[in-house]
Amino acid sequence: MSSQGEDTEGQGPETALPSSSCTDCDTTGGDVITVTVGATVPTGFEHTAAEEVKEKIGVDARISKDRGRIYFPITTDKLFQVHLLRSVDNLFVVVQEYEHYQFSESKEETLIDLQQLASKLPWTNALEVWKLNSTLKKKKGHRRGGNGSKGKPNSEAHDATAVDNEQQELPQASPTAEGQSDVEPTAQTDTCSQDVEEATPEAKVIKFRVTCSRAGDKHSFSSNEAARDFGGAVQEFFEWKADMTKFDIEVLLNIHNNEVVIGIALTEESLHRRNISHFGPTTLRSTLCYGMLRLCKPQASDIILDPMCGTGAIPLEGAIEFHNSFYIAGDNNDMAVNRTVNNICHIQKRRADKGSASGLPIDTVQWDLCNLPIRTSSVDIIITDMPFGKRMGSRKKNWDLYPSCLREMARVSRPGSGKAVLLTQDKKCFAKAISRMGGLWRKLHTVWVNVGGLHAGVYLLKRTGALFGQTPEDVYESRGPVERQEKDDTELS
Repeated sequence: MSSQGEDTEGQGPETALPSSSCTDCDTTGGDVITVTVGATVPTGFEHTAAEEVKEKIGVDARISKDRGRIYFPITTDKLFQVHLLRSVDNLFVVVQEYEHYQFSESKEETLIDLQQLASKLPWTNALEVWKLNSTLKKKKGHRRGGNGSKGKPNSEAHDATAVDNEQQELPQASPTAEGQSDVEPTAQTDTCSQDVEEATPEAKVIKFRVTCSRAGDKHSFSSNEAARDFGGAVQEFFEWKADMTKFDIEVLLNIHNNEVVIGIALTEESLHRRNISHFGPTTLRSTLCYGMLRLCKPQASDIILDPMCGTGAIPLEGAIEFHNSFYIAGDNNDMAVNRTVNNICHIQKRRADKGSASGLPIDTVQWDLCNLPIRTSSVDIIITDMPFGKRMGSRKKNWDLYPSCLREMARVSRPGSGKAVLLTQDKKCFAKAISRMGGLWRKLHTVWVNVGGLHAGVYLLKRTGALFGQTPEDVYESRGPVERQEKDDTELS
């Protein structure tokens, strides 16, 4: 039975890397080719990631229907630039993409189609990019452990797949790593990394594994079955050896309803771990921190405050990427402050070892976040991860904590220009606390994200010109006509 979907050219297997034609990739001259690179990003921040791609690489990125992914073209002479992106978790080169893959009705026919698809895909350019990518990587030790998938849920999603692995030293090229996907909540989600039957052991045979991420409630098969059958066909076609832990190549099979994308991973481990060496119970992903920072657009000489810093993920990301601002990281927990200090020292040592300037524009303090030792109206931006009442704090305490800390944040922020970017899953409590601020904060924008499987909001607030001690009537009168109309419209709705 022939595979369904778009037609691709067939190939014959070779002992090492295959040769084939790629209808989606153009040879632009010499050894320079153009390929499509996919990236998994924090859900809700797809547009932020697309903006960064346009800014740093100069190409337009396409946002996938499957939330948490973007795709963009890249020439191989600029491949190193994709590793400089700060908003992406994982990178992979696209082998083939089917926007409307027609699955057979029966499970048996569908799995046969997937088996036959493996030999019809245009692998050549993707594998050349994988080989080139290895020259950009430092060789490190083998991946350790089987590492189950850690899904990155989105605002409407369950976990799908994210394979977290240590870096691996390859016999001929450096490794690739995890693939992630975010899927809709109404869709049945099923993820697996399947070890298929091993080929006859050979000294120089490339090792691989297939990671399948599936989202959709109309599939007759599971991701485990898809990975098993597709992986078996890949193994037979290339004569590679399957290995779940010490693999050289990770083939990604991403299925979202009728959209099917086959790719080869380019990252050894998720880029969101780049800054943190000492983790806490609620450490934010560095990629999510970057998205939050871009929301508030830090300017040179801005004073940026994180009053509940945890492990310091937000101020660390800011101090590295937006280093013309100054960051103050504080927490009421001494263990959190110690973790932040250790993470700062880790980054400083790493920079010093590379011969870079080791200093960072960041300082740490232990304090009571409802009574900050900071001068009134002296902070330009406040950005923090507020306690959800799950792993940290409690929902009951949040009803007292949120109003108190929002009022203190308003005190230290510059009236009229101060901004705050606040992350919380306790949306009801947060909305009530904002309404009790007497007009000190105005909500500008909300980005819905998933954090550890929880549907959370990233709120961009602006500090109004209201002063402490004013009545709500005084605040209303102090507003301009546009702000008054917005307030009236809100109350009417």
